[in-house]
Amino acid sequence: MDSTASTALPDIWDRLVGTQPDPDLWVVLATAVAALAVVVPHNLWRIARNAITIAHEGGHGLIALLTGRRLTGIRLHSDTSGLTVSRGKPHGMGMILTAAAGYTAPPLLGLGGAALLAAGHITLLLWVATALLVAMLVMIRNAYGALTVIITGGTFLLVSWLAGPQVQAAFAYAVVWFLLLGGVRPAFELQAKRARGGAGDSDADQLARLTHAPAGLWLFLFHAVSLCSLMGGGRWLLGV
Repeated sequence: MDSTASTALPDIWDRLVGTQPDPDLWVVLATAVAALAVVVPHNLWRIARNAITIAHEGGHGLIALLTGRRLTGIRLHSDTSGLTVSRGKPHGMGMILTAAAGYTAPPLLGLGGAALLAAGHITLLLWVATALLVAMLVMIRNAYGALTVIITGGTFLLVSWLAGPQVQAAFAYAVVWFLLLGGVRPAFELQAKRARGGAGDSDADQLARLTHAPAGLWLFLFHAVSLCSLMGGGRWLLGV
């Protein structure tokens, strides 16, 4: 038993920190097209947007913890909205960074994932994503949110443990493309809602009240982060 464990642990560590070969270019392009086909059509986007909401609310929660706030819970709803509740000062840099983290989290996660894939760390990407989802599950406070995170995390776990290298690579690239492309659309949706007089308590409006800077300026920031992440991450994934 001891010898088996001593052999298995180094093997797991080697898989985690080691590099895997890049997939063929056609796989990279095919996963980009597949991600785009999920993000653009309205009906598919309504379902897939749940994954973006997980990243959005996870961004709020992570930055709340890193800035010293007390994270009390995260809720994910079937209409793809979400709510992250943290306790601390209702103003100041910690609150500003926490509020700004939602719309910027998905594209920045995609950019980080693209950097890992460009370096050949496909397995590491899958395991880090699984660990983040497990950590987020602890803070989920409603049944729908828990189910969504469990299904998403379970998918990552199954692929990372049971799938072959080619399937892992295709899955990882599809996920990163989805975060990069899917991270662009929510800011445009928010802009459209605000133009119609809705979303009065959006992240941009909260940031405007916290900083006395126009909500439009924060919307510009969301657009800039998502579009720059897409361009930079896309170049890494394509090996440009």
